[in-house]
Amino acid sequence: MNDTTLMNDADDAAGDAAVCGCAAHDADGRKAVAVDADVKERNLKRLRRIEGQVRGLQKMVDEDRYCADILTQISSVHEALRAVGRELMRNHLKHCATSAIRSDAASADAMYDELVDLMYKHSR
Repeated sequence: MNDTTLMNDADDAAGDAAVCGCAAHDADGRKAVAVDADVKERNLKRLRRIEGQVRGLQKMVDEDRYCADILTQISSVHEALRAVGRELMRNHLKHCATSAIRSDAASADAMYDELVDLMYKHSR
């Protein structure tokens, strides 16, 4: 059950200063405490679908399709990404945050900081 979660490369590039209180650190980076297998599979399926939508957007732009149609499809991709984000946040709260908050004061404080940063970063 200790599968890794999908990590957002853009968030990694932003250089998060706070380290997840629950994270096990190794050569590959941070790992989730736990990921429900069915949630992981749903997220991977959604991300594959999103990948196809983005390829469709590239084709629409290449074919000079009507701008409003392209913008509608972009909105659809945004909502699909938000759905994956909600699932990942739920998993993070259910497993990673809970584990860190229950462990010790330092881990709990680090997790509180991380959660606040996540809320502000992803509420834009």
